[in-house]
Amino acid sequence: MDGRAMWQTALVSMPFRQADRPSIQLGLLKAIGEARGFPIRTVHANLDFVRRIGMDRYAAIADQPRPLLGDWLFAVAAFGQDAPEERLTDDEDLLRIREQDVPAYLDELVEGFPWHEFRVVGFSSSFQQNVASFALARRLKERYPDLVTVFGGANFDGEMGLELVRSIDCVDYAVIGEGDTAFPALLEAIEAGTDPTLIPGVYSRDGGTPPAQPRDGLDDLPPPDYDEYFSRAAELGLPTNDVWLPFESARGCWWGAKHHCTFCGLNGSTMRFRAKSPSRVLAEFATQSRRYRTFRFEAVDNILDVRYLTEVFPVIATEHHDYQFFYELKANLTRAQVRTLARGGVVQVQPGIESLSSHVLRLMDKGVRAAQNVNLLRWARYYGIGVSWNILWGFPGETEYDYTAQAAAVPHLVHLQPPAGADRVWLERFSPMFSQPDKFPLGPRHPDRSYRMIYPSTVDISRVAYFYDHSPDNALPDSVYATLAKAVDEWAHAWQGATPPSLTYRTSPGYLEIYDARHPERTGTYTFRDTLADIYLACVDRPTTARAVHGKLQLRHPVEAVQEAFHQFADRGLMFLDGDLALSLALPRTPGR
Repeated sequence: MDGRAMWQTALVSMPFRQADRPSIQLGLLKAIGEARGFPIRTVHANLDFVRRIGMDRYAAIADQPRPLLGDWLFAVAAFGQDAPEERLTDDEDLLRIREQDVPAYLDELVEGFPWHEFRVVGFSSSFQQNVASFALARRLKERYPDLVTVFGGANFDGEMGLELVRSIDCVDYAVIGEGDTAFPALLEAIEAGTDPTLIPGVYSRDGGTPPAQPRDGLDDLPPPDYDEYFSRAAELGLPTNDVWLPFESARGCWWGAKHHCTFCGLNGSTMRFRAKSPSRVLAEFATQSRRYRTFRFEAVDNILDVRYLTEVFPVIATEHHDYQFFYELKANLTRAQVRTLARGGVVQVQPGIESLSSHVLRLMDKGVRAAQNVNLLRWARYYGIGVSWNILWGFPGETEYDYTAQAAAVPHLVHLQPPAGADRVWLERFSPMFSQPDKFPLGPRHPDRSYRMIYPSTVDISRVAYFYDHSPDNALPDSVYATLAKAVDEWAHAWQGATPPSLTYRTSPGYLEIYDARHPERTGTYTFRDTLADIYLACVDRPTTARAVHGKLQLRHPVEAVQEAFHQFADRGLMFLDGDLALSLALPRTPGR
């Protein structure tokens, strides 16, 4: 018998990994390891904590990126007397979870699982999974001193991983960077008794070897194995009917590789864009749909591969598959492309809108204009695609006008899906705003205050922190953003009723009728004829310049007359003006065109 088949590896996902979907990191590494002959068992241990404290409480903690409440809850269990004494919260329920539920959960997890059967236990850690993972690893190492612990994931990228493997004694090895090649090679080294730190990307307290370049081809990766997630959820009585199955069709960001959005800290060392072939993606959908009896898929990609607009979603539409997808994408899509997504099963997108000011978007290096963002919201609403987005502020170089103008525009946009919120941008490791302080004068920067309430003094939190606080030089006062914040709140409130606000039009040759139901207290109908109707309709599909409209309609009037018409429409809140671009805001009343 092959020696590697005589010992097992456990891959663990600890709180506060989102509980309503399996871990793609665990599922993929399990499939890769088993293809190399290593028996691997995944353990979605986060589900046990959901059962203990309840899904609503768990989700509230997991969905809150900062402060790091989830890590703080496990700090004493992880670090014992070395954990800082300062409280992150005085909430009695949370204090009870920290003092009672966390120790009981870990005791149950250690006693109720056959850890003695495993030679290696690996932890995938992102966001608020670090400290819970350390807490379990610490207990396992105390009971099984020969057990080898391996850590990896986004929280171990770059110097974060180097500092954690140096300062946390329950971490034997850290895989820094992509683990597809390094992880099975590490298992082979342990089996052979050779030094794992000779493998690119593997580190211990004694050092290691820098990561290799990220892999080029993704087609040869196996589909993730999620069997254990569903069986464990069923065993614990947790529902899985609404699970969206994570899948990966691309890595990196093709936009970020050229123009890294200034505030984005994703893809720390793996920005280069790589994608699976359309045929491979379609095959994976079919395989996973049958295997897990689901039609819902959530892309973990940072950005949509544009090839899929012509080679994946049209195929799905033509073959009448009933998939539903979530995707992150760039907001500069045309109406036809949004229609293609909708017909191909995309029901939810995250387009990274972030602002309705072209000037602020330039400061972000987003590569889109405000009018394009609004247009994406328009056609997503028309074709029934939900949009997850936020408004951010606090960028060096912004002006008060950038926010008064957005606040003034919001009442005209309330028929479109509102942002989830509006707030000051935070500072993330790996973002240009963090890594280029000379270019971005953000003043003193220091780790988010919650890190010092979690980690022992032996850990250099300036090296492990992902979120940073900052005090920008020449920052605008908070009062500048107050009007926009209030407008966004009112926008969200307008969507809480049974019928969202609407702005729709009907047309016939030389005639346009716009029905305005954006504000219940002043609904009504606008009618326009001949040239004015034609000008408005010429700006319906996409943002357009006055000169382009003038040429398209072959008007006898001067271009200035078109510009004047733009302003007349804008004064009525029927058009969004963005520099030289004009965009009609009403949507067709006839569905599905």
